[in-house]
Amino acid sequence: MNLPWEIDNDWTIFLDRDGVINERIMGGYVTKPSEFHLLKNVPKAIQTFNEKFKYCFVVTNQQGIAKKIMTTSNLEEVHRYMNTLLENENAKIDKIYFAPGFKNEENSSRKPNPKMGEIAKSEYPDIEFSKSIMVGDTDSDILFGKNLGMKTVRVKTVEEIKVEADFTVNSLYELSKIL
Repeated sequence: MNLPWEIDNDWTIFLDRDGVINERIMGGYVTKPSEFHLLKNVPKAIQTFNEKFKYCFVVTNQQGIAKKIMTTSNLEEVHRYMNTLLENENAKIDKIYFAPGFKNEENSSRKPNPKMGEIAKSEYPDIEFSKSIMVGDTDSDILFGKNLGMKTVRVKTVEEIKVEADFTVNSLYELSKIL
């Protein structure tokens, strides 16, 4: 099984967080480091992405902030913890983008809206969305990628799927092995 694209180090990979990098709390939120658990072999996968891609970003919807279940400070603490776990395994995320707003909020930066990708491009102007892959486990992740003209990879989930991705894998690690 091979990816249908010729990937070189001019490409960028965008990763969803919950359900892709770490265990997703269905119906809940990761609000503190003790609730954050990396999925199996994720550091190895991200090491591979660091070798193969120019950039590796995380784009994550975090409406727990809007719901006042957690604060931006709580989220930043979780992300520092995630980065430490990854860095201890020689894996690196170049930048994390998050959308704190409610679902269906007007002018939302939440996926599937393209705002987080547009911000990444403004900060890293050499990103080409046609040479980018969005990896996620939900329809909003896949639509985010499609809305920006990216290739899309779905990590299998228990959630109902209404939007087809370009490619499907069982895990981030499986994707890294295919590369």
